[in-house]
Amino acid sequence: MKDFIVLVAVLLILLPFPLQYALDEHNHLLKSEIQSYVYSAKEKAKQEGYFTEDIKRELKENISINLNINESDIHITADEVRKYRENEFKKSELIHYKVEVPIKRIIAVPVLWGIKDDDNKTVYVVEGYTASEAIMQ
Repeated sequence: MKDFIVLVAVLLILLPFPLQYALDEHNHLLKSEIQSYVYSAKEKAKQEGYFTEDIKRELKENISINLNINESDIHITADEVRKYRENEFKKSELIHYKVEVPIKRIIAVPVLWGIKDDDNKTVYVVEGYTASEAIMQ
């Protein structure tokens, strides 16, 4: 009986570690999927010269549907003025964007560590800029 109690105690102490590893892998997959969707939207924005409402809507839909995140929780901040490619580099002609997506459950067993559900989340931010490929006509 003593061995059984020790076994249960050891399992309770060691169980969170493989669960945390699995959750970290899941969150890493979420982040790489988000980056993939943002990259795809950025490439479309390069062609258009800015992030159109259609590109933003499609990006939100892709993240929302495929990753099971509410569309209202996804925030996209991007240039909404068309920028054109010119023969010389101008920093003012870069297309800036920032996509913020909430990730819930970053700690696998928060109760064990005394972490509340409200504190067990983060916001993944993909921010960058790209040069426009839209040509002035």
